[in-house]
Amino acid sequence: MGSGKVLLGVLAGVAVGATLGILFAPDKGSTTRKKISRKGDDYAEELEDKFNEFIEGISRQFEDVKEEATRLAEDGKHKIEKAMADVSHSMDGKA
Repeated sequence: MGSGKVLLGVLAGVAVGATLGILFAPDKGSTTRKKISRKGDDYAEELEDKFNEFIEGISRQFEDVKEEATRLAEDGKHKIEKAMADVSHSMDGKA
C-alpha cells in the first residue's frame, strides 16, 4: 500500500474520530457546529500542506530523472560521435 493512501486513511480516521467526539459532547448545537467548522478548516489546511509536500517531492524526483536522462543522452551522443569518427578514420586508411 502506498504511503499516500496510508496518510489519507490516517487523516480520514482522525477527522471522523474528532467529528464524532464533538457530536457526542454535551454542548449546544451552535457551539458544536462552530467546533466542527473549525476542525474541518484545520484538517483542510493540513491536507493541503501534505498534498503540497507530496507534489514538491514528485517535482523534485521528476527533475532528478530529467537531469539524469539528459546526461545519459549527452553521453550516448558523444559515444556515437566518437564511434563514427573511429569508423571514418579507419575507412580513410583503407581507401
